[in-house]
Amino acid sequence: MSKYEYIDSCKNDPSESSALYKMCVWLAVSTSGFYHWLSRPTSATAARRQALTVKVLAFFTASGGTYGYRRIHADLAGEGTECSPELVRQIMRDQALVACQPRPFRVTTEADAAAAAGMPDLVDRDFAVDRPGVKFVGDITYIHTWAGFIYLATVIDCYSKKVVGWSIADHMRTELVADALKDAAATTVIEPDAIFHSDRSVYTSADYRALVTGLGMRSSMGRTGVCWDNAMAESFLSALKNERVHRTVYATKSQARRDVIAYIEGFTTPADATQRSAINDRTTCTTVTSSQPRQHRKSIKSAVRNQRSRSDEHHKLSQLIHRPPLLVDEWRDVDPLAHRFPTLPELQDTEALVRGVFRSAREEQKPPLDGI
Repeated sequence: MSKYEYIDSCKNDPSESSALYKMCVWLAVSTSGFYHWLSRPTSATAARRQALTVKVLAFFTASGGTYGYRRIHADLAGEGTECSPELVRQIMRDQALVACQPRPFRVTTEADAAAAAGMPDLVDRDFAVDRPGVKFVGDITYIHTWAGFIYLATVIDCYSKKVVGWSIADHMRTELVADALKDAAATTVIEPDAIFHSDRSVYTSADYRALVTGLGMRSSMGRTGVCWDNAMAESFLSALKNERVHRTVYATKSQARRDVIAYIEGFTTPADATQRSAINDRTTCTTVTSSQPRQHRKSIKSAVRNQRSRSDEHHKLSQLIHRPPLLVDEWRDVDPLAHRFPTLPELQDTEALVRGVFRSAREEQKPPLDGI
């Protein structure tokens, strides 16, 4: 900010009572020079910066305050706007736009040491693969609500970085992670001898290892307390907590469940997909689509379209999962005792309806599983 810009900001501030000529004397500039600066037309550089500021604000708001200058620069480059990352960073600093920051990591689970003693680490921190369905990672996280905790288990394909299976429950038993893996098996192709990598928490149970073996997969586990051994799964859950959970107040478990589902579906839906630095600031849906044959993509789209046309519940679901809860800052103006949450009987069937749409899209691509 130049001296003239500072004087102009003070001049337009109602709380500033100093005379204009005094401010010019204090800053060692002339009054005539200030009025001459004030009458100048806007330069081409300033006009371009103003237009760029509007776009930066739009992208930052659209991301819900989660995008930093690198992601916003990628969005600007994607729409054909030429600028440097440093310029975007300067504009964000001038506009006081600060992306959400992660919280410290805390260990909240304990492993069965005896069961995990002979479990190998087949990944060895190498999450790179050349095709989908070869290597998967999974993890669990907890989400706090006023009504207690809910737990989320995810299964991610290392090729596309897409959440191919997930499960939400109010407990952290073997059924939680088993349902997530079954959901992944029903919605994506798993090649023989594929690797499923996780940490050493509830994944060490005998029932879960039997499920992995029954699906023709191999179990792999990282070391206890070493989050880098399962960095890909930890990265997604960290983004979920940082971009959504830690910035939201959940009054009920149903509200938290609905919001988490909306985030996961938005993570892989073309209309709302989020950029991921691990795939060069592309979205997970872009990676998956580019790796599928054209005929395969057409059959999936057709199945989803038929599923939507057969039921009017899809419209209700779309409204349901895109109804965001109140953010932390919005609760300052709301009386929690007087605030009424909408009564939606569809909440009980939300997860089943979401899974039904995508499972129907792939039921012709993969034969049903036996014994699960």
